[in-house]
Amino acid sequence: MNMKLFFQAIIKFALGVLITGTLLFIPANTIYYWNGWLFMGLLFVPMFIAGIILMLKNPELLKKRLNAKENENEQKQVVVFSGLMFLVGFIIAGLNYKYNWIIIPNIVVIVSSILFILAYILYAEVLRENTYLSRTIEVQENQKVIDTGLYGIVRHPMYAATILLFLTMPLILGSAQSFIIFLVYPIIISKRIKNEEKILEKELLGYTEYKNKVKYKVIPFIW
Repeated sequence: MNMKLFFQAIIKFALGVLITGTLLFIPANTIYYWNGWLFMGLLFVPMFIAGIILMLKNPELLKKRLNAKENENEQKQVVVFSGLMFLVGFIIAGLNYKYNWIIIPNIVVIVSSILFILAYILYAEVLRENTYLSRTIEVQENQKVIDTGLYGIVRHPMYAATILLFLTMPLILGSAQSFIIFLVYPIIISKRIKNEEKILEKELLGYTEYKNKVKYKVIPFIW
């Protein structure tokens, strides 16, 4: 086992738990914010399990997923805007619980939790199909176009999964206001896709042909 990679993954995971908990429970002014605990369980338990599996089965992919340093200026802007979205959205969710601004019915929370899990499964399937997936926009050595499975339906199934993940997050947290904030994510990701496809067409052999073959970017028959 690569111990350096292991400790890097553990540290990033622990920081993620700490930062998310801080952004949710301090504004809520209580540790009894049950939506917060539900969300953190749904987010971090599968993440921990997936991390262990990747560490044992595909440490190279784990290494790629841990690298979040973008080289493209446009992608750096996407990272900043996404970070602000999470920052504001989580704080508002905590404040919503504290002050009882808008109460979302429990059935909405439950349905959103189920959709979140389904999105996580979709996310995992994309990782299984495409081992070239890093968190940054780059064309790797010997990289090939993947055009089977989910990639035969849309060109960016990973972003389809993240859109579903991120739009269910605020509903799990019980915050309609945060949901409105998270609606900016499809706009943010469209900017990322535009820049990513420009790079892939230029640097990845066969991508232009793949783009002509698979017409939809994220959602079949819509986008």
